Amino acid sequence: MRIPADRLTAYVRDIFVREGCAEPEAERIGRFLVAANLTGHDSHGVVRVTRYVEWLRAGEVEAGRTPEIVTDAPNFALVDAHYGFGQTAGPFATDLGIAKARENGVAIIALRHAGHIGRIGEWAERAAAAGLVSVHFVNVAGSLLVAPFGSVERRFSTAPFAAGFPVPGGDPIILDFATSLVAEGKVLVASRGGKPLPEGALIEPGGRLSADPATLFGPLEGVERDNQRGAGAIRAFGEHKGSGLALMCELLAGALTGSGTAGPGQRRICNGMLSIYVTPTALGTEDALAVETRAYLDFFKSAKPMPGAEVLLPGEPERRMRAERLAEGVPLPEPVWETLLAAGRPHGLDGNAYRT
Repeated sequence: MRIPADRLTAYVRDIFVREGCAEPEAERIGRFLVAANLTGHDSHGVVRVTRYVEWLRAGEVEAGRTPEIVTDAPNFALVDAHYGFGQTAGPFATDLGIAKARENGVAIIALRHAGHIGRIGEWAERAAAAGLVSVHFVNVAGSLLVAPFGSVERRFSTAPFAAGFPVPGGDPIILDFATSLVAEGKVLVASRGGKPLPEGALIEPGGRLSADPATLFGPLEGVERDNQRGAGAIRAFGEHKGSGLALMCELLAGALTGSGTAGPGQRRICNGMLSIYVTPTALGTEDALAVETRAYLDFFKSAKPMPGAEVLLPGEPERRMRAERLAEGVPLPEPVWETLLAAGRPHGLDGNAYRT
């Protein structure tokens, strides 16, 4: 089925209003989750609604929390989200970094104790739209999901990385990926009838490679999914390279920010993010940058493609998918839609009424 993006956003917003969020925060949750679906990153989209509701009810994430600037300097700030929703903390921290970099040329923003901050490329896009280069290292405290290269045991979160580069007169370059071979959300989507996992994305305790979501979640019964029930792990991408980058994300976003790493020990689940923002003109003239950037991107795109392939810049697939899904609606597997219907039902919300 396909649902218009604005209608899906309204339904998710209304669910979180009924769950106790103020309408502006509920609207942000709906807008940013659906924005992830629009770019094709369904793993960070509305499939997360039931988990957010569970976290809110359990007190793992808290509605109405205002991010606090703990340490403030011209080029640096430490922001504590106090376990509030990432859809509130993410734009707050990003806008702070944009403002400081515009004033001083460069800025570093450390964000700690945030609820799930969604698709990290969202914040790179936000900075690029303001004309800034940005780099983002992220981890998830208390979320052991990924095995380091050469191991079968979990030691990392999915530890995302993103970077954005504005292109004068053109679309920005947006690089955004989990350092795991697949994001945990993609395993979640696959477990609910969505796109299957690539072969070998997961690893079982004995070392056998797997594409079965039960490796991570355990028995796939009912709608609930608990990634701590499975005995296996997600694999790091790129063998030792992805494993090394994941380690740096844990240290930079988790240990350095004070947000906490994926382990060891029981920890409250939250995101940490270390972001660097740069005003391009602080390092050279705008005209020279535009000429060099455009020339190199044209050179990049001119590379002869493999048979049946296309040379794409980071961010191009997302822009194409966004245009398609805005026109045709957001596709949702039936099991995902059922979880959304179940989230609205206790509040007297009929999700089907929002579909047209």
